[in-house]
Amino acid sequence: MNDMDNDKIDVHQHVVPPFWVEGLRERQSPHRPPAWSPEAALAFMDSRRIARGVLSLTAPSLNAWSSHEQPALARRVNDYTAELAARWPARLGQFATLPLPDIDAALAEARHALDVLHADGVVLLSNYGGLFLGDPFFEPLWQELDRRGAVVFIHPSRTALPELAGTPAPFVDFPFATTRTAVDMVLKGVMDRHRRMRVILSHAGGFLPYAAHRFATCGATMPGAASVETMMDAFRRFWLDTALSANAPAIAALKMFADPSRVLFGSDFPYAPGGAAEVYTAMLDASTQLSPAEHAAIAHVNAGELFARSR
Repeated sequence: MNDMDNDKIDVHQHVVPPFWVEGLRERQSPHRPPAWSPEAALAFMDSRRIARGVLSLTAPSLNAWSSHEQPALARRVNDYTAELAARWPARLGQFATLPLPDIDAALAEARHALDVLHADGVVLLSNYGGLFLGDPFFEPLWQELDRRGAVVFIHPSRTALPELAGTPAPFVDFPFATTRTAVDMVLKGVMDRHRRMRVILSHAGGFLPYAAHRFATCGATMPGAASVETMMDAFRRFWLDTALSANAPAIAALKMFADPSRVLFGSDFPYAPGGAAEVYTAMLDASTQLSPAEHAAIAHVNAGELFARSR
């Protein structure tokens, strides 16, 4: 593998705006974001040979704010991130935050972000107010994003289920939330109706590579359902990132399940706990399960082609 092949495009890297952190504290949110600065992000990227990071706001996103505050906060977050991308245009990109579940405000912010800020795409949480992304409530947004052929990055969030005592939600519940929203989108036809948009699932799709055939087989027994083959095709239309998912069994599952052109590098910096972003990135770099061409595809080729189609 040559140096160019290892210049990664990181589709799963988070922005931590100082005003957002302060707002969480003021609202007594249990979320305590890690220390972050753009300089620290760039230093991490240099240490792991990451050429470009696409920044997104992670959970809880805007949920700690009232519904009437969320549109203005989304605009502030997106303008702040766009300023970083303008300051380091070769290094940083942006997935824009949308003020869901207000569909009209989300549509307006998507237009601003994509047309004015020239964001790389948008970031959605896996669920809002108990609704997962296959719900018909989101159909106007899917129609707009599909019309644009937009890149959509889906990040997990807490569900209505209580957390396991002593086990933080990101450890177990987040992969479950990603899996649940992916299944919801496939079984309710979102992925079949809207084939121009490009949807990225975090953390290798949660449990999807392992259990997709079970979901399709069981789903095909429902009244009016598509066939197993049709649903498996829909599951394989997702793009999947490698954040916290570069150990040997995960890579094996990805290679067996995923369209190889739809696997993307992700670090989850700075939220991956205990230096895990560095550990999993090094694990991916050292993997002997991947050929040089597969390493290059995951590192930057697939993402380069994905974003080129959006411009």
